[in-house]
Amino acid sequence: MRVDEELHEMVREVVRKIPRGKVATYGDVADIARAPSPRLVGAVLNQDGHDLPWHRVLRANGTCAPHIADRQLQLLREEGVVADGGKVDLRTYRWEDAVKEKAEEPPGLW
Repeated sequence: MRVDEELHEMVREVVRKIPRGKVATYGDVADIARAPSPRLVGAVLNQDGHDLPWHRVLRANGTCAPHIADRQLQLLREEGVVADGGKVDLRTYRWEDAVKEKAEEPPGLW
């Protein structure tokens, strides 16, 4: 997946802002960064996320991608984010800015 540099940096900036002890979904990050899809966020983190708090970005259902789940859950636990059965309760730990950003969007036509 090819990403233009400006969008790439915007995704990185949003992930960088997720505070310790909070999480956001790939979709949250995509919405805030105005990225076309959550998959693009995953691609940016996979290619260039080693220096970011990548572990704070989860799937829409509060779970981790299976290939990184053990490490991700360990890092989240160290920040006080508790998972139950491998799933983080987004109502408890979701980054407030991600929720606020979505709420501020104007209603669609449909």
